[in-house]
Amino acid sequence: MPELEIKGKKIDLNEDGFLQNPEEWDDEVAKALAKAEEGIENMSEDHWAVVNYIREYYLDKNLAPMVRKVCKNSGFTLKYIFELFPSGPAKGACKVAGLPKPDGCV
Repeated sequence: MPELEIKGKKIDLNEDGFLQNPEEWDDEVAKALAKAEEGIENMSEDHWAVVNYIREYYLDKNLAPMVRKVCKNSGFTLKYIFELFPSGPAKGACKVAGLPKPDGCV
């Protein structure tokens, strides 16, 4: 099983790089996932806006938001979200936000 080490603590990931235990998520885990899984060296304010929206939506409704909702609520175009998260909003942004792999995510 893959894992991520953050400040001496090992975090288990599934075979797709998503957290095995989403309750282990915090800002440091998000930064480490962004770097290791998405190649994002520094999380910008825009990265955090997307991650925080996705995370809050998930915690409130127990499912990841549809891509259209992410665009509408962030004010970002889909193209820009793909620039922020190269593997996309479902796979990349949800992974960095510490969510489980969304249904339909390949």
